[in-house]
Amino acid sequence: MRTFLRGCLLWGVLSGVPAWSGPPPAPAPPASPAPPVPPASPAFSPEVQLCLQHLKPSERARATKALGPLDELPRYRVQLDVDPAAREVTGRVQVEVLARETPLTELYLRLTPNAQGRRVTLSGAKVGGRPVKLERPEPTLYRVPLEEPVPVGAAAVVDVAVKATVPQAAAGGGGMLSGLLGGGSRGGGGDHGAFSATEDFLSLVGVVPQVPPTDAVGRPWDGPQGIGDLALYEPAHVLATITVPSGWTVHATGAPMGEVPERNGRMRFAFAAAAVRDFPILVSRGYESSTATVGGVTVESHYAARDKAAGERVLKYASAMLEEYERRLGPLPYTHFRVVEAPLSGGAGGMEFPGLVTVATSLYRGSADPTEALAGLQGMEGLEELLGAMGQGGNPVMAHLGEVLERTLEFTVAHEVAHQYFAGLVGSDPIHMPVVDESLAQYTALLYVEWKHGKGAADAQRKEALVSSYHLYRLSGGKDGRADRPTGDFADEFEYGALVYGKAPLLHQASRQLVGDAAFLQALRAYVDTYRFKWAGGDGFTRELAKASPAHAKRLEALRVRWWLEAHGDEDLGKADLASMLGAQGLGDLGDLQGMELDPASKQLLEQLMPGLLGE
Repeated sequence: MRTFLRGCLLWGVLSGVPAWSGPPPAPAPPASPAPPVPPASPAFSPEVQLCLQHLKPSERARATKALGPLDELPRYRVQLDVDPAAREVTGRVQVEVLARETPLTELYLRLTPNAQGRRVTLSGAKVGGRPVKLERPEPTLYRVPLEEPVPVGAAAVVDVAVKATVPQAAAGGGGMLSGLLGGGSRGGGGDHGAFSATEDFLSLVGVVPQVPPTDAVGRPWDGPQGIGDLALYEPAHVLATITVPSGWTVHATGAPMGEVPERNGRMRFAFAAAAVRDFPILVSRGYESSTATVGGVTVESHYAARDKAAGERVLKYASAMLEEYERRLGPLPYTHFRVVEAPLSGGAGGMEFPGLVTVATSLYRGSADPTEALAGLQGMEGLEELLGAMGQGGNPVMAHLGEVLERTLEFTVAHEVAHQYFAGLVGSDPIHMPVVDESLAQYTALLYVEWKHGKGAADAQRKEALVSSYHLYRLSGGKDGRADRPTGDFADEFEYGALVYGKAPLLHQASRQLVGDAAFLQALRAYVDTYRFKWAGGDGFTRELAKASPAHAKRLEALRVRWWLEAHGDEDLGKADLASMLGAQGLGDLGDLQGMELDPASKQLLEQLMPGLLGE
């Protein structure tokens, strides 16, 4: 508690933002012990020292080398109050940005939830303590004019009030097979529930306004397009306190600074984060947690109480994955990593943020009861009837589906953990170049399957999760095309999933076959080391491969053009075939309608369900 209180009071003194709203809390021991403050350089302010608890001491020098002095990074001071019953969030956020190379004449603040409607508003803005009128050039973007340029070496300090109304979470959507295979759903995916509320869970991703990166002429990067990821930001420090009713818990990125009860029966949670590209906030009720330690990283799994068995498996998966990734890709710089079960929508299996990822509730429950994973999916009316009819003859369809969903759960966790490197450490533009980080996270997850379960299992997973995704899209009438393009250029989530998650990652398989395993893994590690905390372009990994295998430089670039910029999917992945695709899922008996030993009524029902199976 001493660390937590000192951080809040210090923050209030330094920023001018009140450390507490209302009377100070009565003395009480924290619900969980606050970590000790490690010794830090006297050059760092106490506020930065608090944030640096989130960085491994061994990683601070590396971060400084990549980012420059760590006390010059942008800082966010966040104080929010959450009312789950009303689905409302109120509070204040202070943003401090140093003019490092050129004077500052304006700042932009991005609010990604507003891509789905005006859900978060800013008001009462002040710059350096003086009122300023905000401008809103785009739905997700606020412009903060600075009356006088902020000279190099000085900081612009913007303080704003935040108010948000969180929408009710949407029911599950998307075709059954498209969801299992990573193909996404027809239509735009929105934010997949990133900013939504259920009775026991609020996802508040994007509620904290953040400064977007800018291009060479000072224009902010584009915001979310309704497909794919939402945003990514420059590494920054965050000090946050979030107050919730008693019985609710806050999950966020960063080192926990403690939990303090307030006199009104509410609980205040605090977090300090260092050099992170985003700051997600989740609030849950009735959750339990399990914890492990890997290489100096506290790994936490948070899950609904009814899903404890799956939540503990997720902890084992995440711990094993982090151990493999740290050994081969380099250390994760942060002291804490969290996996949180979340009621995602729109066919999403997971969502990634620095130091925290979410995994869909449907995957936690699917292996035990596949019908729960499929419940609510569009076009799936009558599926239980079909599965029941097939099961009467001893066909273990449900068991097969359970096995597929468990593999999907493990693979999804591997994909999300890999995102801690791509694009958590190695930053890339998620809107203009989503193929960069998504393809590497997907292929690194395949590498994990190979390292953990063998090449045979990895080859089966490649067919099940990647190739089948592309084939399903083609069977549904989708056209092959360029994978390396902005998210807004895709027709829908189905096309996006098939080309970005299905076809594009197999560039890395082709590159690996060309240069060999040793050169490929050498280049992958060099890529992480070279662009750690920085931004990588679309050809960054190809250039590292060329350094590791100079004789293949031209061929490597030709492969990148072929797999990412042209349309050769049918040639490279084979012609789509429903029977072989379902066979890759361990559901081969579903693949041949004519050869299936089903009664005529069941065959007719399956034919009726095909549009839903294909995501149409």
